Amino acid sequence: MEILLNGRSAIVTGGSKGIGLAVATRFAASGADVAVVARGRETLDEAVKSIKATAKGRVAGVQADVSAAADIQRAYDEIMKAFGKVDIVVNNAGTSRNGPFEKLTDEIMQKDLEDKLFAAIRMIRLVAPQMKERRWGRIINVLNIGAKAPRPNSMPTSVSRAAGMAMTKALSQEFAPHNVLVNAMLVGFIEADQHVQSAKRANVPLAEYYKAREKEVPLGRVGKAEEFANLACFLVSDAGGYIAGTAINVDGGRSPVV
Repeated sequence: MEILLNGRSAIVTGGSKGIGLAVATRFAASGADVAVVARGRETLDEAVKSIKATAKGRVAGVQADVSAAADIQRAYDEIMKAFGKVDIVVNNAGTSRNGPFEKLTDEIMQKDLEDKLFAAIRMIRLVAPQMKERRWGRIINVLNIGAKAPRPNSMPTSVSRAAGMAMTKALSQEFAPHNVLVNAMLVGFIEADQHVQSAKRANVPLAEYYKAREKEVPLGRVGKAEEFANLACFLVSDAGGYIAGTAINVDGGRSPVV
């Protein structure tokens, strides 16, 4: 199926690496104007260059820390100046943090909520009015399978992601009458920079790290970021126009909850 996003403009937060980069690349190759938001300037510039190689629309890189409300407002203003409108938002920023409950401080919990939940809330608050006015919008909140089935030692991420899933469902019902569709995509074990960093911390080769983790996945392999991006592209297109309020596992069957 050929999916076209011609005439659409999108924001992808955390879009300079891994899943976010794959999503931004897929959107741009499908014809959308795409703004990538990330913290690091060098990595952001590299991502923009990579996306432009296959892009059919405009590509912008905006440096911002989405955990800061002022940065989100500035990023939104820059993107509106560049594109004039926002049709699609993928709230992807945030890395996995987990550990035993006894080590969960107020500061760690608050930081995780700011990076993930509040960042999404603030971005949606900015884009929703124009989407409603034009009666067309797509919002995807990238969560993980722990939002449905939290494991031991999974906080703070499982808590912040579960909150994101509840917000997704509530907003989907609130926004659907305006043809603004809100969905969540739940990450399982997919190739990403955070796994590269985890392998380094464990002092093991990345291939060995992946091989050990593959045992947790019924499909028997690590997912590709491009596979995640393909579903995201479908959801934000007109072809996905009757899908709202879902939380779709993209995990090779790993989650015990559908």
